Amino acid sequence: MKKIPIILDGDPGHDDAVAWVLANALDCFEILAITTVAGNQTIEKTTLNALRICSLLKLNVPVAQGAHKPILSKPITAPNFHGVSGLDGVSLPDPSFGVESIGAVSLMLQKINESNDKVILIATGPLTNVAELLLVHPEVKEKILCISIMGGGINKGNWTPAAEFNILEDPEAAATVFHSGIDIQMCGLDVTEDALVYPKDIQRIANIDNDIARVVTKWLEFFIKYPLTLGYEGAPLHDPCAVLSIAYPEMFDMTKMNVDVELRGEFTRGCTVGKKIKNSQDSYNMTVVMGLDREKFIDVMINLLKSYNGKEGLTHE
Repeated sequence: MKKIPIILDGDPGHDDAVAWVLANALDCFEILAITTVAGNQTIEKTTLNALRICSLLKLNVPVAQGAHKPILSKPITAPNFHGVSGLDGVSLPDPSFGVESIGAVSLMLQKINESNDKVILIATGPLTNVAELLLVHPEVKEKILCISIMGGGINKGNWTPAAEFNILEDPEAAATVFHSGIDIQMCGLDVTEDALVYPKDIQRIANIDNDIARVVTKWLEFFIKYPLTLGYEGAPLHDPCAVLSIAYPEMFDMTKMNVDVELRGEFTRGCTVGKKIKNSQDSYNMTVVMGLDREKFIDVMINLLKSYNGKEGLTHE
């Protein structure tokens, strides 16, 4: 089977980390590069986390540091969910290699141009890097097959009543991407807050006998703590939806919509506003993922983590 070339762009972050672990286990993907953006934590911390994740996975791909702040907004971080490091819960060794000398946008451009096939960008953080790529190098659009994002929400927000964290962090970047003309698949809160991993699911992961699953267990045991205080029954695995909805579209409910981003509202900045397509004459700019089969989602995740059996990762404390 021919592999789909992908670039992972994110702000790890526990759910980014799990998403990248799953992407690395999927035979249908060829990971060309990883790029980082500020979001869940500062750019220095998210980049260090990205290097540690790659070292854990023995994933030998270039990693480049991206935007340290949004285009216009003030930076926001989420230590309440992700801790001081952005990836609390288990102590991983220092990375076995460093970042590229070029930045995230340059690395994206290089890898997209080098690829014989169109590339999918999987963006699980604020869209600052992706927006800059499209603004500075608009010619690259023809070589991007799709942008799969975790962000937004048609019916809800989480950081404010109207806005989801990744979009609120950089709404101008999101608007740039949404209006790029590229096929976009959006996994917003409508689906991701149903992608819950319950304590019983974490126990299933803990029973998997490999180093990667043991690290993922520790990540999830930390990541579930704060959502439980908010009344959730588990931890919402937002970012893995952006990966698995590409690899397993049959697990998800999708609909065509025309989606825009509110940029000026005093109380609604960052809100993603969607209009469902009712007939073939209506225009749309993305496929919005609105639901999933949670049990199958967890089963797929378990099976992908089991695929690391015999592929030991780094020793961790």
